Amino acid sequence: MRYFITSGTGVLAAVLSAVFCQGASAQNAAALKTAQIIEAPNLPPRGSPAEYQAHAQAGAITVAAEFTGHSVTTPLAIFTSEDYVVVEVALFGPPEAHVKLSHEDFSLRVNGKKTPLPAQQFLLAFKSLKDPEYVPPEPKPPKDEDAGVAVAGSKPSERNPVWHPVPFEVTHRMEQRVQNASLPEGDRALPVAGLIFFHYTGRENGIASVELLYDGPAGRASLPIHL
Repeated sequence: MRYFITSGTGVLAAVLSAVFCQGASAQNAAALKTAQIIEAPNLPPRGSPAEYQAHAQAGAITVAAEFTGHSVTTPLAIFTSEDYVVVEVALFGPPEAHVKLSHEDFSLRVNGKKTPLPAQQFLLAFKSLKDPEYVPPEPKPPKDEDAGVAVAGSKPSERNPVWHPVPFEVTHRMEQRVQNASLPEGDRALPVAGLIFFHYTGRENGIASVELLYDGPAGRASLPIHL
């Protein structure tokens, strides 16, 4: 009899676990479906290279760039990243020109350092993305029946704030917009533009100089850019 109760409990737990997982999967699928309809356009190139902070020739191609620091500027919203700095890059060329693009063609020299920072895939920046316009929900006031003897550290305060996880649809929206605004890779018709990311956790006010380096199929170029 004791064995029967233990076995039944295990079966019940398994059934409940399966039901819970199905419910969670359904919720995630619904959230994903809702998030996917959010508009996330590509980052268009500006009218000319002169509209960027700096531009330089790499063979027949003109590379233009603008340093945006820890701001991640997409067509519909501006996000932030404490772990990465961002450069908006555009490439221009003669009519019907194409160029093979890769983030690996770019590096960033900060404050004249001998070794420049290699560009990183945009996916790596997702973890540190933040939306400055996102406001977490207000904490619900405790019910009368929940009131009791206060326990040290149990009440929210500046030292012990209430943590609210960012909803899935908010993070997915950020990631989708950043992905579409990132520099596309592969063979591309010009002009083309997009964001490239460099791992840098220092403060922007500590950056005195920035130099974007391009070394790709079109040739080489060096672009001194700054905030």
